[in-house]
Amino acid sequence: METALDTAGKTPPTAAPAPYPYRWAVLALVLTADVMDLLDATITGIAAPEVAADLGGGRELGQWLQAAYTLPFAVLLITAGRLGDRYGRRRLFLIGSAGFTLASALCSLATEPGWLITGRALQGALGALLLPQGFGLLKEVFQGPELGRAFGFFGPVLGVAAVGGPVLGGVLVGADLFGTGWRAVFLVNLPLGLLTVLGALRWMPRGEADPALRMDLPGMLLTGAASAALVYPLVQGPGLGWPWWSLVLLAAGPLGFWLFARLQPRRPSPLVLPSLLRNTAYTGGILVVTAFFAAFSGVTLVLSLFLQGPLGMSPQGAGYSVAPLALGMALTAGPASALARRKGRLVIQAGIVVSLLGLVLLAVLAGPAGWATSGWRLVPATLLTGLGMGLVVPPLFDVILGGVTGPETGSAAGVLNAAQQLANAFGVALLVTCWSAYGDHGYGPGGALAGTALAVVGLLVVALLASYRLPEEITARH
Repeated sequence: METALDTAGKTPPTAAPAPYPYRWAVLALVLTADVMDLLDATITGIAAPEVAADLGGGRELGQWLQAAYTLPFAVLLITAGRLGDRYGRRRLFLIGSAGFTLASALCSLATEPGWLITGRALQGALGALLLPQGFGLLKEVFQGPELGRAFGFFGPVLGVAAVGGPVLGGVLVGADLFGTGWRAVFLVNLPLGLLTVLGALRWMPRGEADPALRMDLPGMLLTGAASAALVYPLVQGPGLGWPWWSLVLLAAGPLGFWLFARLQPRRPSPLVLPSLLRNTAYTGGILVVTAFFAAFSGVTLVLSLFLQGPLGMSPQGAGYSVAPLALGMALTAGPASALARRKGRLVIQAGIVVSLLGLVLLAVLAGPAGWATSGWRLVPATLLTGLGMGLVVPPLFDVILGGVTGPETGSAAGVLNAAQQLANAFGVALLVTCWSAYGDHGYGPGGALAGTALAVVGLLVVALLASYRLPEEITARH
């Protein structure tokens, strides 16, 4: 037993700081903001034909409903994270959530295509202000292993929101609540947005701002230009007959991102930590995220075009027809994270292979010799595809972030989110272009869907090959 003399000269242990009392409420608000974003990125796919029929604009309007949102989002997302560091994350979160809600109301009141596309662009830009603040805020309120557990919620919640968006869109449009029709897909954001604003005022810490922080203006401009160069020609090129400048832009996009990666280590205040760009496991993860989410953001919209166009289904019926994607994901999403903690990247690779097989089956069922005369006959393929998605989405971010150190986590998660959003825009533009090209060259609707499904298979092959650069196991962040 120690006496008073024994302990008199010892320095008392430093007590660990008390955890932030509202940290789980902050996590709930951040997840709500992310769900609101993903709903808006996916819900309009089902509503697009109804919007075009009401406002005009043809098939290009469906593409721009997606691209006008996701393009400014992806362009501004990494930059907005730095703005939060400089001006305060809580302040940017409040501006983003309030502005996003108002922009949603603006979209719901649109009377012509230009108005709606402008509103969608405002949603994307304000969403970009909103979302990256969440990662920084979580780093402020969570400490140690709890931070990893907090990030673990993102995969399952966002995965369900991504595939559930089209189902919800079909239900809202079909229900025609109070005569709102397609406008309900934007009105649904109003209660969610109000919740994030009020919750942020009540529970989010004010944090600290760094007005002296320098912004990497050349990096901001370069990433913005490269993103636009990838998406814009895919949206406009087919209608204009693929002019020479569209092909030049398509080549310039990847070149711009390569140049950005080369220049970032030389910048005094880089947008992306140079250590992340040297981490081959992390850069491989970026490629997995880009190829995987490009595949499924676009295929959902193409399925909607097929179901509501040639098959003549209602938005509500089309929403129910893609519900097996969500059901399949729900069945495998629960055990996916636990399996990944034991088997690491093998779970993700297995999920990609299962999804790939589901899309091959979709091509067979929908092809010229197939029998997809109703949406329900595609259920075996969409269910199998969803089962694979459920194995990939929940653990994907955790496996990728398992290969980065603690100080890199916020930046790494923000870049992954930006890559996902850019992939959404790129996938929609690419796969709708494929669908339209098959139709323009004399293929029937089934053949066009089959060809587009095989293009998705190609994207998944890229994701599968890139997955071999992921960490073999989920490692503890330090």
